[in-house]
Amino acid sequence: MAHIHELGTPAALIDTQRMQRNIERMQKRMHSLGVGFRPHVKTTKCLPVARAQLAAGAQGITVSTLKEAEQFFAAGMDDILYAVGMVAGKLDQALALRQRGCDLKIITDNAAAAQEIGRFGQRHGMVFEVWIEIDTDSHRSGIQPEEEALLEVARTLQDTGMRVGGVIAHAGSSYDHDSHAALLAIAQQERDGAVRAAQRLREAGFACPVVSIGSTPTALTAQQLQGVTEVRAGVYVFFDLVMHNIGVCSTDDIALSVLTTVIGHQQEKGWAIVDAGWMAMSRDRGTQKQKHDFGFGQACTEDGTVLPGYILSGANQEHGILSRIGEPDHGIAQRLPVGTRLRILPNHACATGAQHPQYQAVLPDGSTEAWPRFYGW
Repeated sequence: MAHIHELGTPAALIDTQRMQRNIERMQKRMHSLGVGFRPHVKTTKCLPVARAQLAAGAQGITVSTLKEAEQFFAAGMDDILYAVGMVAGKLDQALALRQRGCDLKIITDNAAAAQEIGRFGQRHGMVFEVWIEIDTDSHRSGIQPEEEALLEVARTLQDTGMRVGGVIAHAGSSYDHDSHAALLAIAQQERDGAVRAAQRLREAGFACPVVSIGSTPTALTAQQLQGVTEVRAGVYVFFDLVMHNIGVCSTDDIALSVLTTVIGHQQEKGWAIVDAGWMAMSRDRGTQKQKHDFGFGQACTEDGTVLPGYILSGANQEHGILSRIGEPDHGIAQRLPVGTRLRILPNHACATGAQHPQYQAVLPDGSTEAWPRFYGW
């Protein structure tokens, strides 16, 4: 166990106090809305974080890869939703998990994939629980609530002996807005669309016990979720600058940062050069299309205090360019001399976390613990 001052740079840091506060905030909100909560662990892919989420009251987890499912199941978590459309080439992995006792749920949004799932299940004597993906905002994949394809997929699954476990929706368009009114409207649309899809399935004779929705912005904005059984959200556990710009967190809530060291200057340009480039921060420029562009990240002091106006304005593979927004800081070498250690808040926590094999979890006394991440598909 090292103190934060002893860590090498760059390093991905988790402020454990902020993380726990974020977990408790979301769980309390889910309790108040009367729904279950199934966190999406793709943001962190980290066992201690997922355990903290479950300890706070979460019920099951959501994953984005079957490798994640395998690793979390091996660690004792068996209620798992694989929330990416299933294809034939991955059914062997899914089968192996279910045969070992994992309560794995899979999803689809088309009859062709449903047919493949059904045929595979029949050949191997396995009844897969399949949730049908619903498109409530034309953001990505899914079947619109009123489409005939919804019932076609359900019939295909039922006719091949599979179980229609429910519907799943994700209002990804919530990331494109930054007003409470807009987020409230998208949250209501997400809820209404998923509940309507479930109603149509039930009217057609399918049980459809689960209605699962969620994104971090809609989960934190929705006013009522009648008819919804569970919510999924992921990035809330760390938050990031995109979420800050959307308006669902402050910079003081962002629990993930990258520790870096000033290694040089271009004083005539007002630059400090740091040892965290895009290999440490990722190439994600998610704030570029928002009202406040943070470049590759917001600069903070080593203790996490924001340095207003100073951002990572450029990034090469292992070099970052730190500068002041607007007028160049020609005194930056005196303000941030070589050897200064800083934290950079990320645009997108999922992408930045994925650049690192492990996190350094910073405890309240400044000591750190290494928390490994999972990788692979």
